[in-house]
Order: sequence, then C-alpha cells, then structure tokens
Amino acid sequence: MLGFFYICEMIQKLNNIVVQGSAGKPILIDATFNGNKQPKQVVVFCHGFKGFKDWGPFNKIATHFAEQDIVFVKFNFSFNGTTIDDPSNFGDLKAFGNNNFCKELDDLGLVLDWIENCKELKGEVDSSKISLFGHSRGGSIAMLKTAEDRRVDKLIAWASPSNFLDRLPKGEKLEKWKEMNVAYIYNGRTKQNMPMYFQFYENCIANAERLNIQNAVTKMNIPHLLVHGSEDPTVLLTEAENIKSWNSNIGLHIIEGANHVLGGFHPYDLEEFPNDLQEAVDVTLDFLKG
Repeated sequence: MLGFFYICEMIQKLNNIVVQGSAGKPILIDATFNGNKQPKQVVVFCHGFKGFKDWGPFNKIATHFAEQDIVFVKFNFSFNGTTIDDPSNFGDLKAFGNNNFCKELDDLGLVLDWIENCKELKGEVDSSKISLFGHSRGGSIAMLKTAEDRRVDKLIAWASPSNFLDRLPKGEKLEKWKEMNVAYIYNGRTKQNMPMYFQFYENCIANAERLNIQNAVTKMNIPHLLVHGSEDPTVLLTEAENIKSWNSNIGLHIIEGANHVLGGFHPYDLEEFPNDLQEAVDVTLDFLKG
C-alpha cells in the first residue's frame, strides 16, 4: 500500500491508499476517523458518474462525519477515468470508456475487504456496523451491492436512479453506438467529450439480473434511507418514490427546492455547507445514529 498518514487534533486521515481493483487497475481509498482506538461504525461512500472521491464537498463531509465518531471511507472506482497521480481529473479517458456497473460492484467489494484488513484501522472500526452511502449512480451501486454482500448494515442513497437499464439508448442511437463502438458524453465542467465504449451496453445486458435495482431493494431487510431534491433535473424525484414503493421499510427524505448535487459544487471553497447539503448531512447522520 502507498499513500500518506497524518493527524489533525484527533481526526486522522489515510489518504490515497492504493489497492488493486477488480479488473487490473488500482483503487484509491481515503479513510477519515477519530483516532481514539474505540470501535466505530463505518460509512463507505461511492461517488457517481463523472465523479471522484475528492469532488466538491466530499472531503469536508468526510471530516464532519469523523467528528461525529464515524469512520468515513471514500474511494475512486478503478475505471472512473482518474489516475493515481492525478485523482481529481479525468486523465485516463480510455479507462472511463471501459468502465461498467459490474466493475464498480466488484471494486466496492474489494473496498469492504480492505476495511476488514487495514492495519491502520485495527481497533477503530466495528465491522458489524458498515453502511454503504452513495450519490447518484453511486447510491444505486450501493443498493445493488447491499443485496449481494451481507457485511452491509445500513444503506443511504442521495439522488439515485431506480433503474440502470431503462437509461440505455434504443433504436438508431443504439445501432450507431454499436456500429461506432463508442458514444461520447460531454462533461460541461471539464469541457471533455468522454467516451463510453459499447462494452458498457453489452455488460448491462449480460448482467441484467445482477443490475436489477428493484429486485435488490425489494428483498432488503436492513435500514435504508433515500435523500432526494424536489427539483433534481438529472434524476427525477419519481425515481426515489419508485424505490420507496418497493420496500415499505425505506425512509425517503425530500429536500424542497434542492438540485441533483444538493447545492454542492466543484471546486468547493466554503467553510459551511449550503442549506440543502446541510439538511442532507444532518438527516443522514440522524439515520446513522438512530
């Protein structure tokens, strides 16, 4: 393992720890925690599409959770398009184009393995209290992983879609994607045309059962919280309502007027959280402590 370790008061941080990913590329992991040698619950955060572990307010959120005596682990999916040397920019678009949901699910399993075996976290984590937490696509990945991994104790999803396969193109767009073997997604923030190779579609179809969010959610028997903005233009509120309808034990908290990133932005330079994000953080902490 590589990376570095430092202490700020009692808050300790393991940053940019390198572990082997699920398909030959590395995962970068951070852990932020109150170093008191008392076993604590763990939250594992999954970033979304065109995201990364250090996007916007994620580092501030990590520190805030650690101050509440929760170990906060976040990571870059191995094929998210960033690199070890530059984990906050998309310098490996070939990897981005070769990413798929199954790679992310497998990566998440490896992160859970790392938590169990990390020497620096010995005595700091209660492995019976591991929660998965994700934003957007990352929240849906967390739902799917929860259904296949018994180590997960609680689940939180912010602004997450209810169906992956419904979002795949059809008709002429699909035929063009297949013919060209690549489609491009424009990143308005970075001004990059980001490739998605046709393997993504093929992987979705071949693994449709594993990627069925409704099936995963229906059989869940652990506490599950959804947080969603009423004005989310990217993942509509109806998707959260769909998820809640599949399992009566799911809690749904709607933040009136909030957008897809709940008021967050990148780069983040505020001392405080915007109101919508503060509400999301507070509700999530209440859920975890409850």
